[in-house]
Amino acid sequence: MNPPSPASQDVYNLPTPTRELTVTSADGARIHTEQYGPDDAPAVVLAHGWTCSIGFWAPVIAALAGEFRLIAYDQRGHGRSAPPEYGRYTVETLADDLAAVLDQTLATGPTGDKERALVVGHSMGGMTIMAAARRTELRERAAAVLMCSTGAGQLLDETLVVPTPRGWLRRRVHTFVLGSAAPLGRVTPLARRTMKYVTMGRGATPAMADFCARIVHACPRLVRAKWGHMMGDMDLRGNVAALTPPTAVIVGTADRLTPRVHARRIVSALPNSLGLTELPGIGHMTPIEVPETVAGAIRGLVADHLIGHPTRHLTDARSATPRTSTPPRTGAADEGRTDHLGDRTPAAPPHPPAVPGGSTAKEQTA
Repeated sequence: MNPPSPASQDVYNLPTPTRELTVTSADGARIHTEQYGPDDAPAVVLAHGWTCSIGFWAPVIAALAGEFRLIAYDQRGHGRSAPPEYGRYTVETLADDLAAVLDQTLATGPTGDKERALVVGHSMGGMTIMAAARRTELRERAAAVLMCSTGAGQLLDETLVVPTPRGWLRRRVHTFVLGSAAPLGRVTPLARRTMKYVTMGRGATPAMADFCARIVHACPRLVRAKWGHMMGDMDLRGNVAALTPPTAVIVGTADRLTPRVHARRIVSALPNSLGLTELPGIGHMTPIEVPETVAGAIRGLVADHLIGHPTRHLTDARSATPRTSTPPRTGAADEGRTDHLGDRTPAAPPHPPAVPGGSTAKEQTA
């Protein structure tokens, strides 16, 4: 187990969620989901990136949980969601899971009115949103979209982690980087320095690098490799034009993993762009490096696209299943939730009972 971390500050530890839920995806997979904030607040859905987990959003959740109903979920194979079956590491799986989260955590009224949310994705979370661009659930449920530090395709051609000339050599080197299944081991000083170089700008603090390293090192190595290969091969550029909700994009100018050329291409192809924000000197981990900027963008988008929407208060018709038990909590630091801090990957949660007759489950307060 890793020694006590200098990142053990309140901002890097998730508060106790209002409730924990299990969402069932199209193939029957169970997606671990958590809600933070009051039931009657505007909804914001958070999709994390490659090798991360719900805990990645801790600084943003800390800033916003008193204002909004934040719904965060673990992507397949990350955190407490089981990995996909063989052959299911695809953009369609990512889209299925997001569609299920939207449909089962947001309410549907008795006359069919759909509760809507701001949908936020970082890195692979942004790719998830683009993968779901043509899904009915996203079109009906997303009042607006915010994508941070992401790309729609050609990742291997543009990635700058290892400085190499553009062309076959860059693609080959970064295919190895993204698709490596090598164990990462303990979070050492070298691991922290490497994490900062690969994912962050020069101004990132040691606590930020430590926090990210612990989350990334907790991701199972085969999950990391398989999703990495998928991202290297994917091409979602044709989906961008189908992403019809108003969409804002954020990118750091020092992002080596998804350089700003990706963000500029996405914004130029969006049918309803709200513009691009380029953050000088910031790297790939924008919600960690500048959580106040991301939180501010969320506040602005909610104010412009959700406040006063007639379906905001449909709080009694959600179909996500409450978890039958809640892991023990040990205060704000939540020492028992090491999946969010990187010391180990916990076992899959127990399966909750099915909801009889498809009726709405009464949600369990943590």
